[in-house]
Amino acid sequence: MRTLIVGLLVASVAWAAESAAPAKAGAPAKSGAAKADAGKSAGKPTAPATAVFPPPPGGLLKAPDDGEEGFTPIFNGKDLTGWDGNPAFWSAKDGILRGETTKEKPTKGNTFCIWRGGTVEDFELRLSFRMQTGNSGVQYRSKDLGNWVVGGYQAEAANEPGRAGFIYDEKGKRGRMCLVGEKAVWKDGKKEVVGSVGDYKKIQETFKLGDWNDYRIIAKGNHIVHYLNGVQTIDFTDEDEANPGAPGQSGIVALQVHAGAPMAVEFKDIRLKKFDAGAKAAPDAAGAADTEPTAK
Repeated sequence: MRTLIVGLLVASVAWAAESAAPAKAGAPAKSGAAKADAGKSAGKPTAPATAVFPPPPGGLLKAPDDGEEGFTPIFNGKDLTGWDGNPAFWSAKDGILRGETTKEKPTKGNTFCIWRGGTVEDFELRLSFRMQTGNSGVQYRSKDLGNWVVGGYQAEAANEPGRAGFIYDEKGKRGRMCLVGEKAVWKDGKKEVVGSVGDYKKIQETFKLGDWNDYRIIAKGNHIVHYLNGVQTIDFTDEDEANPGAPGQSGIVALQVHAGAPMAVEFKDIRLKKFDAGAKAAPDAAGAADTEPTAK
């Protein structure tokens, strides 16, 4: 009996020591800030939940070839006229709008350069971005929370294939609302993936590491699509009217510099086309797989 009791005591001490030990390398506990950001700052892109849906024919959906008619440049390429950002982080020169933080000059929270030329409701926004590290984003139908802080829909920008192109709820509670490759609906407080807009790996292959990538963001009513380098990355329908960006709501356009490690992001060729409210929904993913999931 004494031998059994001693054995149990030794096992208990060993278990307690193991529980108190730090996490293994490569698996650190998430900080409060990381949790609040719903994983947006995580290093690896998150694969979409589309495995049960067949990809569209050819594996990719191409953006419509509808030219530049009706688009208006909203950045003059020379200075920040019409834009409002903390001058410690934002500048303009040689056709490029640049956001940057350094080790000596960090930002304590995400900070934005806001377009002051109006708001958007139903629209298409086109621009190009380039970056090396960190992550950024393009806000639209968003709210100005003061002091260059913005909340609402964000099109993710990052130098990571398979990550750039999703839609994120900045300052909201919904996190990554629709991942690259997904066709999703947000309803009754939750997300439902209903189809696929492309093969995830093939979409990744269209990204240009360290180079200029071309964004197209189209929002009409509660239907939103993103294209990156001419390829559709998401198809998102928002039926949650309690959130910013719901049908009938308008909001601002802004560009993000993310808090954290030093980073730089560049934007150019920013142009906007507004549609009449109530116009036909954004182009659906013609050929997108949303009929029946394949058997597991």
